[in-house]
Amino acid sequence: MASLLRHVTTDCADPYALARFWAEVLDGALGEGDQPGDEEVEVTSEGVALLFIRVPEGKSVKNRTHLDVQPKDRTRDEEVERLLALGATPFEDHRTPDGKGWVTLLDIEGNEFCVVRSAAERLATEAS
Repeated sequence: MASLLRHVTTDCADPYALARFWAEVLDGALGEGDQPGDEEVEVTSEGVALLFIRVPEGKSVKNRTHLDVQPKDRTRDEEVERLLALGATPFEDHRTPDGKGWVTLLDIEGNEFCVVRSAAERLATEAS
């Protein structure tokens, strides 16, 4: 029997603040009883569970693993604007003139993540 993926875990300085950010990004929920100051805070959402754990050292290099976010009910560009309003920071823009590509953002602790095209945008590009 194979293993199951339980969480995608991120080391961070403030688990509660980072979990709140990602709960907003993913329209998810914090773990029951999770509160400011906790050493570990969980976010559950459709299809994924994230766990944020307090560590003493700060982020110093590029992530070896990152999340790709695909908007459900808006375009990639609309989602990028929403995430910037939540506190994300622009990092690299890999959008192409034909509508493909992605945008790399940084979360509130500087972890890279990408925003890719929605399913509808992918279908529209493939149909043309």
